[in-house]
Amino acid sequence: MSLTSTIRLVLCGLLLSGTLASAARHRTRHHVPHTQPPVSNAGTTDSTPASLEQTSVQSTAPDPNEIRITGIGKGSVPWTIVVLLTFLTLIPSLLLCMTPFARLLVVFHFLRQALGLQTTPSNQTLIGLALVLTFFLMQPVGAQIYDVSVMPLQKGRISSMQAIERSEKPLREFMLHYVREKDVALFIELAKEPRPATPKDVSLRVLVPAYILSELKAGFQIGAALFLPFLVIDMVVASISTSVGMLQLPPVVISTPLKLLLFVVVDGWHLLISSLMKSFS
Repeated sequence: MSLTSTIRLVLCGLLLSGTLASAARHRTRHHVPHTQPPVSNAGTTDSTPASLEQTSVQSTAPDPNEIRITGIGKGSVPWTIVVLLTFLTLIPSLLLCMTPFARLLVVFHFLRQALGLQTTPSNQTLIGLALVLTFFLMQPVGAQIYDVSVMPLQKGRISSMQAIERSEKPLREFMLHYVREKDVALFIELAKEPRPATPKDVSLRVLVPAYILSELKAGFQIGAALFLPFLVIDMVVASISTSVGMLQLPPVVISTPLKLLLFVVVDGWHLLISSLMKSFS
């Protein structure tokens, strides 16, 4: 299965979950309590042909919010559910690779290494901070996807496949804005696809790995720039400690507090986060 098909299945799972939640809210809002049929004076229920016909029509009328899962191709429904649940487990990996999460996390790990800290901040803290910032950056894209695909799908104006196609457009525009042309050309050559006439003609099979590669390069560039001032402090401390004969005292013991002091004095977190956010503007 190609990467484009995988991404479409992931988007289908997201739309399916949103539609299920909307259907549940709709049924709760429009639930009508069951009432007993009118009883005649003779003690028997009114079962005229008109009432029976109306009841049968109501029972057989399809629910517009009902979702029926059919087999993929000629496969059975249980195997279809297994395949969909399997691809739902890939949603975090795929979505994080199509968002700025990779760049943010790489920069945060570079910062921790540059400060000489091994476990502070912890991995959970860095991942949580990267997720929050990713949500902040992707909120306009998510709102656009909801407006152009989820809402029309819930109202029954478009089909599921049309909703998936509409969902691809905002993500494609976001990734095209930050991907490098060099990386796109590389994967076009590897995929042996014809050169696209416009950026909008680039397939997701080429765009997604090119975007990941571009984000990793940007993250390493920012990380290398973060390392330079702290590397200067390490070199100066190592030179001074060696010149005064402090050979038994590791330079890291002296340089780490100095680097932390410098980072706190210049308000490093504020400078780092503001620079990262401005890089996506």
